[in-house]
Amino acid sequence: MPQPLSPEQQRQLADLDARLSQRFIALDPAGYFLIKVDHTAAELVVEHYGNGIDERGLATDPETGEVLSCRGTGPRRPLTIWRASSAKQLGIQLTETEGTLPLSRLDHALYLGRELQRAEHCLLAGLDYIQD
Repeated sequence: MPQPLSPEQQRQLADLDARLSQRFIALDPAGYFLIKVDHTAAELVVEHYGNGIDERGLATDPETGEVLSCRGTGPRRPLTIWRASSAKQLGIQLTETEGTLPLSRLDHALYLGRELQRAEHCLLAGLDYIQD
């Protein structure tokens, strides 16, 4: 029977994850996503926002060219909003629809899949979700 990871193995895995989170990540020119859990509607919500990328690799507002702050400097309107009951359903909506895909980088798609799974877990368990 499989055994859970030891506390030391769990610590090593957490340390590895923290190190990997500090690496340089090239932004997706197709835009970025905000993921939310709507517990009242029992749905996952994904908002897709467009962005430009400047010569330093920073995300910029496509209308103004100003660098986007991670802390938010005011409301932006999403280009598209998707709602679904599961991570799988949202993944299908994002990748199997007609027209231009909202993702252009494989690493971005993998990240989004991980985050959708985390959000689904929070939806099922009645927990708050904070996007990584």
